[in-house]
This record gives sequence, structure tokens and C-alpha cells, in this order.
Amino acid sequence: MARKRTEEPEKDTSERWLLTYSDLITLLMIFFVVMYSMSRVDADKFQAMAESLSIALGGGSAQVEIGTSPSGPNLIETYPANKPQEGKGPEDGEGNGDGTGADMENMTIETIKQKLDKFAADNGIETKLVSSIEERGLVISIQDTLLFESGAAVITPKAREILDKINNVLASAPNYIKVEGHTDNLPINTSRFPSNWELSVLRATNVVHIMQEIIPAEQLSATGYGEYRPLTSNDTEAGRARNRRVDLVILRSKYDLTEPGQSLEADPTSGTSALR
Repeated sequence: MARKRTEEPEKDTSERWLLTYSDLITLLMIFFVVMYSMSRVDADKFQAMAESLSIALGGGSAQVEIGTSPSGPNLIETYPANKPQEGKGPEDGEGNGDGTGADMENMTIETIKQKLDKFAADNGIETKLVSSIEERGLVISIQDTLLFESGAAVITPKAREILDKINNVLASAPNYIKVEGHTDNLPINTSRFPSNWELSVLRATNVVHIMQEIIPAEQLSATGYGEYRPLTSNDTEAGRARNRRVDLVILRSKYDLTEPGQSLEADPTSGTSALR
């Protein structure tokens, strides 16, 4: 007789979903571990780089913040430019309940601006020495007639007195200071200045030479923009006069990381990295 074939029992597949579920849980755990590790970057350094990139790419003044909450680290979030940065104190960058680092810096910038505005008003040059607060910091705009003869780059004796006064006000601020030379669009072509580029650069450089007598040279830099960064139209003499200027830009400390020689590993409490 033929042996009766034994039938194998059917495999139970009702719990196969557990394998998919366990894979999903594992992937979610890995995802949150990665997100947590990303949130542990230095918030101040990330903030400075994010804002610099935003401005360079034409993104306006949007800022990026990495925050923490009692329940754990938050993800990256954007916030308006006028929102104060939390957790920074006036001395060591830590919150102490007396105000934020951004607030202290704004107060210092306002104080410098008030002193310079008073000096300009007292000497009747308030239309030629104008200060304004911008996203990048305090901009002190000095018309060329206060500093140079027409078409020249030599600092006049009267200009030295003005620069000495400005230097004394700025000496207490350890921030980087950019000196930017500007001209109008009228062409110049001499043996000394083949174009407005050379004139604007040498004017800025000569101002730096005066400033470094009081302010450390490592805080200063000179740039020439020629005719290509006007404040207003060059179609009128008044407009051209306003465009011929030297701007002193006291950079906010959040832009220190964009300056040459400032690495991500640098100690933020050393050097000239912040207004205090």
C-alpha cells in the first residue's frame, strides 16, 4: 500500500507586521539621535554664519536660532531680526537675568552714536558727519570735504582733529572696524589715481593709518568701493557730494566669525570678539 503523505501545517503569517514595525521604530530612533546631535552645535557660531550667509545671498535680516527648552533641545527655528538673543550676558556670554548680550551691544552702539552726534552738532558738521545704526552695526559716514582736498587722498590737519575725536570715542569698543572709501561717478585719471578705485582705496588706507595710532591695527581694515556703492543718485552735485565719503563701520560681534583668521574652534572669550 502507498504510504499516506503527511501534510505540513501552514505557517502562521499573522505577525509579519511586527518586523516592519520594529524596522520603523529603529529608523525613528536613529532619526531622533541624529537630530539631537545636530542641535548640540554652538548656537552663537551657527547664528553668525547663518546671518552672514543670509545677507550675502540677499536674504535680508532673517536670523536663525538654536534654542533649548526644559524638555530638551529645540530644532532650528527662524525668528525676526528684532527678537533679542537669549542666554548671553554682558561679560561671559551667559544669561544672568540682567539683560541679553544683544541688548548690551545695542546700548553700547547707541552710546557711541549719541557721543558722535553731539560732537557733530557742537561743531556744526552734523550734515557731513552722520551716524546710523544698520544690521551690520554702526556706520559713521564722513563726507570727503571734512577729510581731503578735492581729488586728493592726503588727510588735512582739520581732518586729524576730527578723526582723533572719533578714535577716542571708539577706543573702548573691541569690535572690528571696517574703513570704506567711496567716490562719485565722475571719472578721474591722473598719474597717481588712474581710476576712482585707487582714490577710494588710498583714502580709506590713510584714515586707517590715523586710527591705528589709538585703535589696535588688528581691529581695522581698509576697503575701496570706488563709485559703485552710492548712497543716492549721482545726477546732481548734492548727490555726488553725499556719495563722496569714508564710512567707518563698527561691526556687530556676531560677524566676527566672518573675518579672516577667525575659526570655529577659536575661543569666543579671547581677542576682540564682542562688545562688552
